[in-house]
Amino acid sequence: MLAKRIIPCLDIKDGMTVKGVKFVELKTVGDPVELATAYAQQGADELVFLDITASHEGRKTFVDLVHRIARHINIPFTVGGGISELSDAEALLNAGADKISINSAAVRNPQLINNLSRHFGSQFVVVAIDAKQEEAAGDWTVTVNGGRIFTEKKLFSWAKEAEDRGAGEILFTSMDHDGVKQGFANEALARLSEDLNIPIIASGGAGNMEHFRDAFIQGKADAALAASVFHYNEISVPLLKEYLSEQGIPVR
Repeated sequence: MLAKRIIPCLDIKDGMTVKGVKFVELKTVGDPVELATAYAQQGADELVFLDITASHEGRKTFVDLVHRIARHINIPFTVGGGISELSDAEALLNAGADKISINSAAVRNPQLINNLSRHFGSQFVVVAIDAKQEEAAGDWTVTVNGGRIFTEKKLFSWAKEAEDRGAGEILFTSMDHDGVKQGFANEALARLSEDLNIPIIASGGAGNMEHFRDAFIQGKADAALAASVFHYNEISVPLLKEYLSEQGIPVR
């Protein structure tokens, strides 16, 4: 089994790190440069930086903020929000990003995945999917613009299409689980892991260390992403890795 990755996520709005519940009720939690630096020092494997209102507000990601964060860390760094063309990705890569994450723009223009993958390589392209389950055992509906708009796309078929078009990873966030701290959507994660041949990043629902364990064992995820439990010091990255190692889960 490959080593599992622990990934703190910094949701950015108006230049500050924020966190909400089910994509609403956003609260400011700190300066992104300071948080990124702290997580890198604590042993996080990667960071994800999402400009969460860029698509909804029809603007580009803050390239200067990406540049400042990249100067302070020495771990892989994924950036998303408002990326709709090759030049957007190029600007972020030049600013220090290791990977880019596309979500709404990919749903609206799936060819963007092909173009980015061909130009930069699939390892550079993360397709993020925000989805909400229709009913208890129903399919998952894909949303865009930070969960504000529901689409006709379904989670599993869209994830497969993204892989076929050249995505290097899938970052799946369950809107139902986001910020609730009751655990990840492990059944959906397991199905994604079985259906696809690229890494799956679990997002939405981390509340304790057992939830990370379950995402890796039950959900078969390759990485687990979380925000509030790290931002509010409810879980520390070093202690989480120690716990996972004791559970027989390989970590870096």
